[in-house]
Amino acid sequence: MIRIANGQGFWGDWLEAPVRLVEQGPLDYLVLDYLAEITMSIVQKQKERNPELGYARDFPPLMARIAATIKQRGVKVIANAGGVNPAACARQVRKLAPHLKVAVVEGDDIYPRIDELIAAGHAMKNMETGEPLSSIRNRIQSANAYIGAFPLAEALSTGADVVIAGRCTDTALALAPMVHQFGWKPDDWNRLAAGTIAGHIIECGAQCTGGNCQVDWPSIPDMANIGYPLVEASPDGSFVVTKHSNTGGRVSSHIVKEQLLYELGDPKYYITPDCIADFTSIHLEDAGIDRVRVSGIRGGPRTPFLKLSISYSYGWKAIGTLVYSWPDAVAKARAADAIVRQRLEQLGLTFEEIYTELFGYDACHGPAAAHCPDPPEIQLRIGVRGQDKEAVDRFTRELIPLVLNGPPTATGFGDGRPPVREVVAYWPALAPRELIQTRVEVVE
Repeated sequence: MIRIANGQGFWGDWLEAPVRLVEQGPLDYLVLDYLAEITMSIVQKQKERNPELGYARDFPPLMARIAATIKQRGVKVIANAGGVNPAACARQVRKLAPHLKVAVVEGDDIYPRIDELIAAGHAMKNMETGEPLSSIRNRIQSANAYIGAFPLAEALSTGADVVIAGRCTDTALALAPMVHQFGWKPDDWNRLAAGTIAGHIIECGAQCTGGNCQVDWPSIPDMANIGYPLVEASPDGSFVVTKHSNTGGRVSSHIVKEQLLYELGDPKYYITPDCIADFTSIHLEDAGIDRVRVSGIRGGPRTPFLKLSISYSYGWKAIGTLVYSWPDAVAKARAADAIVRQRLEQLGLTFEEIYTELFGYDACHGPAAAHCPDPPEIQLRIGVRGQDKEAVDRFTRELIPLVLNGPPTATGFGDGRPPVREVVAYWPALAPRELIQTRVEVVE
């Protein structure tokens, strides 16, 4: 049995979680998930400005902070903190913690190869619209293939203390130690599916130990010191989801079920680079305090394709807010919205979308929200999106004047005009897996 914990569910998660995981109890592997689709475009822009950037910059200082502990306890760290520049991330880790052995996995970044692949006849069509990638060629900001667990397991076989990857799947981070430790083969479909589901359960960190939980959330104990999840994995593919003792939060089958439904499409056909997992085969049972046993998982052969995560520029947006207080807060907010829209029309400004929300009234639940005819305050939130940056900028100058020339009691305008921001869109596509060749390098 090996213990695999996840200490980061996204770039920006609790900085203390990985430190506590390696200090508060036994552990063999610490995995850290930093990347989301939007993150790839952010780090790509950073790399273009500075070739020594392009990775999750929180990661190297974290490794320096826990270096002595993981060396002493023999904990291996696997992270996708490399973004679009795993080698630079590794060099910074080595600079801050020179006694750590670091391996990097590269090959997922196909941004430099876009023209080559298009010229070779690979359309990389949008999976939702069918458009070829060439239609947005001049707006592409990043392009990466989702890679699986086996390249990460290869990196672990170098004896590295820290393995740094780019755009691997979230589930691969936890599956890789099982492949490495148990010697699972590329066609061990049931075991690979089990490891994939283990990774899916813990990929969002404390979301499976009581964080963001709908099941009797007021009773979750000591959320200020919530324990992050760990999996006790066995060679046969069964595992237990738990957390360190004497930590906050809770692990139960109800909470694990909530996480299982996260980002799930067809439950019988959960596709990853390593296998296809059947979520309908999962058997859960509470096996003690803060322990859920998972078994019976079935899987199938992987597909001949890898998914591509491509980001591209899609115009501009701006979002502004004002707060209106009782009485008649809803009526004031709606009147202010109507005034802004009328003034934009009079200026001849058009946008792809103008969107308005009334927070405190129906923004989250729409028509299903509980009826509250006269709430104490309402936050009016208006956003526009379009291709004309100047038009979007002009919108930002129409909200603040309402403080004096619109409905009464407006407040919450201390930050002034809202900023104009670039819209980054997501382009999902497929590519034959043989086009993606990964490689492992040890950074000395």
